[in-house]
Amino acid sequence: MEKRGSANGAAQTRPQKTIDPFQRYDNLREKGLWFPIPGPADTIGQDKGGVRSALADVGIGYIGWTQNSFASNQLPHAARSTIANQLYMGQNPTFASANFMIVTYDLSRFGIADGQIVVGAEQQYWTWDRPGPDRVGLNTLAYYQTFFDRTLELKLGYLRNQNEFTGTLFGGTGSNMSALFQAGMSTNAAPTPAANLKYNFDARLYNKVSVQRSISPDGTYAHITENPTGLKWSTANAGILLVEEAGYKSKAAPGVPDTWLRAGVGLNSSRYTNLADPKQQRESGNNFHYIAADRQLWQSDALGSPSRGIYGGFSVMGAPPEHNRISRYYELRLYAKGPFDNRPSDLIALVATNTAWSKLAVDSALAKGQLAHRDSTAVTGTYIAHLAPGIYASVGLSYIHYPTSITHTPQTEHALNLLVSTLIFF
Repeated sequence: MEKRGSANGAAQTRPQKTIDPFQRYDNLREKGLWFPIPGPADTIGQDKGGVRSALADVGIGYIGWTQNSFASNQLPHAARSTIANQLYMGQNPTFASANFMIVTYDLSRFGIADGQIVVGAEQQYWTWDRPGPDRVGLNTLAYYQTFFDRTLELKLGYLRNQNEFTGTLFGGTGSNMSALFQAGMSTNAAPTPAANLKYNFDARLYNKVSVQRSISPDGTYAHITENPTGLKWSTANAGILLVEEAGYKSKAAPGVPDTWLRAGVGLNSSRYTNLADPKQQRESGNNFHYIAADRQLWQSDALGSPSRGIYGGFSVMGAPPEHNRISRYYELRLYAKGPFDNRPSDLIALVATNTAWSKLAVDSALAKGQLAHRDSTAVTGTYIAHLAPGIYASVGLSYIHYPTSITHTPQTEHALNLLVSTLIFF
């Protein structure tokens, strides 16, 4: 009896494994993305009323979110203008809102390995429509499954490859993908038909390729104007974009730093205007390339939460100056995940960027007697706070030398933008 009592006592005092009530929803998150969309535990609705669990019982998952951003130049003499003549984000106080709803259906219940159907919609609004314009339409319509014990991953349909390649978002902040968008890569607001295939050599080393219908060679604004719903198969002068990315990705573990190295190229058959002579016949042969790396430099809580700590990274992107207004893009970043023990899911980021403009486009502007600059430089500091489940808010300050594209006026050489945004998942 004493032995039995001792054994029962030991069993009662032994740490019990905690069961995550939201783990059952993990298989219902959208698959194939390079970043994890938050699960139900990090939403404002979670499973209130039992709606999410009732849908999960029949294989349906969902996530919605709204992102609202504000930018305003804080320098005196900011050269305010009418909205129609605005030249950059923040020249006038600029507000943007993007709203998403993603629904998934689990096909693995029918024996299809990791099988999933994804349907998503997006609505966006800008007070300055140059980055836009406003739209309501398709965000994604995709089929996903794996083969050979997850060695191969297939995803096809209307995809937004900005979420499938490159990985320029880090820890909730964003960096400039315009160098790739101008060369045809699809976006959240401009999804296009594509087939993506990823080969996993092992748990860390991979190679991923895509055959994608290019967005309009005249840019995202022209693409959305011509195809606001995103349902059209193609737009004027758009061809096929081939993308290939090789990478090494290792998740943080106790004593093992988080590491992600990747490099990629894209070849586009779309017919682009030649910036050296815009009046001549359009020509194909545009392309882009990029290399990026992110590395955890220090773990602040290796045993409890190994992803917390300080990170460093860089990105380099390039495209031919005869077809693209941005010929080079450079970025250096230093950021901290969970910077404080009482704020384990906040993030602080310091990012420096340099955008080099097409020499041909700059020379053309100078020949017309315009003030033109060959590059734009920015330094941005941001703090992102996780206020509650599903609720994030950020505040930042960004100094930009030459915030406009290629041409400027004496009043638009500098900007100091206040950046405020909220992100809410439901």
